[in-house]
Amino acid sequence: MKQLEMDVKIMLDPENINKKAVLKQQGYETRLPRITKRKPAPTNSQKGVKGHTTSQLWVLPASPRVDSPLPLLEQDMKKDILSLTERRLIPPAAKITFQTPPVVFKAAPLHEFHRQHKKSAVGEVSSKVERVSTEPSAFPSSKEASGGSSSKGNTAPLLPSSSLDSTRKSKPAHAYPAQQLHCELQAAQTQDPSPDCDIAVYHGTIDQTAPGFLAFKQRYCLSWGSVVHFLEHTEKLLKDYAVPLATISCQKLVEAASDFVLNENPTKSDILSVIKNRSTVEKILNRPGQRYKGQGGPEMAAVKIQATWRRHQARRAYVRLRQQQWASGVIAISWLLRSHMARVKKSLKESRQRHLENFYIRAKHLAANWNRIRTSRRTIIHIPSLGYSQCIRERTPDLALQQNLQLGRLCDILDANVDVIYICPLHLSEELLQYYNKLLGLQAAVRSGNPEDMSDLQDRFRILTPEAINSFPRHHMCLATQLKYSPKTIQRIKILIQSRDAYIIGGVPHKDDLAVADMLNVPILGSVPEVAHLYSTKSGSKRIFASACVPTPPGESDIYSHEQLIGALSQLVVDNMEVRRWLFKMNDEYGGNGTAFCDIILHLECYHWVLKERQKHSPETWSKKWAHEPALVKISQELPGLLAQHVQPVNEKRFPTWEKFLQTFLSQGGVIEAFPLSENVTNLTVDMLIEPTGEIKVVSSGDQLHADGPLRSSGTTIPQRSVDPAVLNSLCLKIGEACKSKGVLGYFSVDFVTFIHPQTMEQQVWATDLDLCYSDQLALTQLTLYVSDGNLDCCSGLSEVPLGSRKLKSQGTQHKETKMPSPGSSRCAVASSQLRHSSLSVIYYSVLLQMCKAHGIGFDLQENQGTVFILYDDQKRYRLGMITIGEDLQGVLMTFARNLFIIHQEISAPNMQGETNFKMAIQDIEAILGVTAENKLKWEEEHPSKADALKE
Repeated sequence: MKQLEMDVKIMLDPENINKKAVLKQQGYETRLPRITKRKPAPTNSQKGVKGHTTSQLWVLPASPRVDSPLPLLEQDMKKDILSLTERRLIPPAAKITFQTPPVVFKAAPLHEFHRQHKKSAVGEVSSKVERVSTEPSAFPSSKEASGGSSSKGNTAPLLPSSSLDSTRKSKPAHAYPAQQLHCELQAAQTQDPSPDCDIAVYHGTIDQTAPGFLAFKQRYCLSWGSVVHFLEHTEKLLKDYAVPLATISCQKLVEAASDFVLNENPTKSDILSVIKNRSTVEKILNRPGQRYKGQGGPEMAAVKIQATWRRHQARRAYVRLRQQQWASGVIAISWLLRSHMARVKKSLKESRQRHLENFYIRAKHLAANWNRIRTSRRTIIHIPSLGYSQCIRERTPDLALQQNLQLGRLCDILDANVDVIYICPLHLSEELLQYYNKLLGLQAAVRSGNPEDMSDLQDRFRILTPEAINSFPRHHMCLATQLKYSPKTIQRIKILIQSRDAYIIGGVPHKDDLAVADMLNVPILGSVPEVAHLYSTKSGSKRIFASACVPTPPGESDIYSHEQLIGALSQLVVDNMEVRRWLFKMNDEYGGNGTAFCDIILHLECYHWVLKERQKHSPETWSKKWAHEPALVKISQELPGLLAQHVQPVNEKRFPTWEKFLQTFLSQGGVIEAFPLSENVTNLTVDMLIEPTGEIKVVSSGDQLHADGPLRSSGTTIPQRSVDPAVLNSLCLKIGEACKSKGVLGYFSVDFVTFIHPQTMEQQVWATDLDLCYSDQLALTQLTLYVSDGNLDCCSGLSEVPLGSRKLKSQGTQHKETKMPSPGSSRCAVASSQLRHSSLSVIYYSVLLQMCKAHGIGFDLQENQGTVFILYDDQKRYRLGMITIGEDLQGVLMTFARNLFIIHQEISAPNMQGETNFKMAIQDIEAILGVTAENKLKWEEEHPSKADALKE
């Protein structure tokens, strides 16, 4: 072993005199291998270095150029070949042949198995490297170990790639990275240097004195600057991460180094690309905390801790700053929005106050000039807007279609001095516009009885659609608001009413009606929106009826709590034991949507007990409150459960349960009202007008039809025949005076209910509802009078039309002899704007009209009777209006029902009837016909002489 160590030292430093003396000693046997044939050195194409080469590269001395003519001195010849080659005195490509080999190779002895882990004099790997498995396959054979070398510190042998791969394959598959590095270290110490070599880096240090490294340095001397620069960064990286062993591929190193300039530093990925055991090294580099085990690890750990703490402090301060900035921004934006909202509210309040002041000014001007305006040339602007509250408009299906049900307003052109501008909430097609042009042109033909006399009245009416109806699809705006945001339509209206008297007739008043009137500078024939909304509620109408001293059903108004509801209903039941059904009506709903009913007596278990209690007391005693206390306690305890089980809302789709109905009822407020005592009940509607001068007129009246249930009106018979006109007019005038005293102006309608009291057998008339707006019935009445050229006298309850041309000829001689005024024929009509059928949407209006014509459904111009259709929308087309005009009510009802039956049969398939209210309308008409026939028989029995005269 000592001889082997000495041989290695002599080979590394052959010029040492002491070592040469050892060779001369006797018994020292060192046999060098005989070199019989040496392979020529391969010619490598060196890549040019980018940038500048360094002048101080580790310990390489400055050497002269190869082509410099330096003489070879005698003292230089005494030195070894390696020294001459490094000093460039011998060219690298020169062929060198030794007569006597300087080193003799022989087999190196191996330690025995129990001594293989002992340290020898040869430099070995540091003890920090982990031990590997003791399998014999992990060590090289004796032949492979003969090329080992030693140094004072860590060694850097050259590793051929083939031997390195074989070494890796011999490792166990479960070895750890440190064990793998130790195996590779042992394999690297036993390999021979070759041109395609590897450089082993132990603990981040390369042995610069190793022969293989020196040979590599000499081989790539022209590009050595970039190679050294790359190796410096590689050493630094491996030292920083305490990598025990890394094997660098020389070929990859040269290729990678040639791509860098000296002032450009290689990245981590660039360094890993030249390492052959990259996966093992990369695992070590990616190990958490590995950076702090290498060179400057504690300092880096301290820096990392300080940086993390400072980052934490800075992040916390930054987050706090951002929170403060966010809070300040929110506060600032909220304040700006609040200030802006306050300014907008103030501006809106001022503008609305200005609109209201202008409304009163123009109303005074209209009142002062009304007698002149109503007889002169004028323009009426009809805006059929439903200005209900936002929540009601959102719950109204097809709001635009509901606002277009009053196309009969166009018939105001019956007065030759009137032009009409109708604001339509829907886009009407050209076909629909032509239909109404022909319909309105029928009047001249009706008067003459000749269809060829139809006139063109397109210059007398205009149907305008605001351009903003599609701009706010989700805002559920009323028509007045849409018109307010339609400047083109406003400008067109201004042009049409220029230099002419004009006024607006709206629908349900809204604040934007005043804004539109202010923009057009025209008055409104209507009430202030606040007044209209106040007295159009169910509770407000009760106050009007109370001030007018007209009979109303027993009930209680202004109910806003559940306790108040139970207490008031209990008292009403005790006071009116004969009332079977009670109604619950919400204040702001319309059309029966907010109505529910309950037959309390049928389900009240203590009802008979209360009757016995009442019988115990005299009428005078029972009228006192203290006598009611026991009954009130029992009824109030039973009512909550009774109402929850037996109340039936009219609109069950919207209010499926009593709880939902009660919640909305209490939020809006409402009234409790008794249903009439009789089974045969007739509802009627009277339309009235308070002119700007204060004159009160009854303009229309009709008995209601109920195609959607007994508490929802869907049509009317014109004129009303259920109440004596004198009695009805007196009640209406009282209500009109009460409304006038409250500031109501324009059109409004009053709902009554009439029945025969079962105890007194006298007719009772109760006022039940008040709507301060232009009603659908009034629009239907206007169209009826227009197409029949009739006249409605509400004081007498008669509607008359001129006789047909045939009857006039037959009676012409009699009129000449007696010189009496032209005779007239009475007319009545059945009209509805609420007919709906889902199958109507699948056929066009032209097909529908042709089908009706084929079945004889039409209007007779000579007889002034027949059927007229009102078409609302040519897009959905599932709703329809129809007016049937005839001489007697019974015949008109039968014709109306027949028309509905024919249309239903024609548009419905046998297996698909569709959703419709045609059937219920027919059933209601049949019930009316039965009552009418019964009443007619009773009247004939009571007045036989008059009946015989009528028959004659």
